[in-house]
Amino acid sequence: MKKDTHPDYHIVNVVMTDGTTFQTKSTWGKEGDTINLDIDPTSHPAWTGGNQHLLDRGGRVSRFKDKFKGFA
Repeated sequence: MKKDTHPDYHIVNVVMTDGTTFQTKSTWGKEGDTINLDIDPTSHPAWTGGNQHLLDRGGRVSRFKDKFKGFA
């Protein structure tokens, strides 16, 4: 195997949206750097059950609903 082909794998700090932190190994940044998450499993609708509503002002969703309104 060739030497120096793999990136440096080190420990970084991760700060979630609610302020909790944990450490994990990553190739991002340098040893001890901090990753501040904008979206994480505690705030993203894919993991929380989709409490967020879709905002559409006459766009694709509205056209789709109009096109198939009598189908169901």
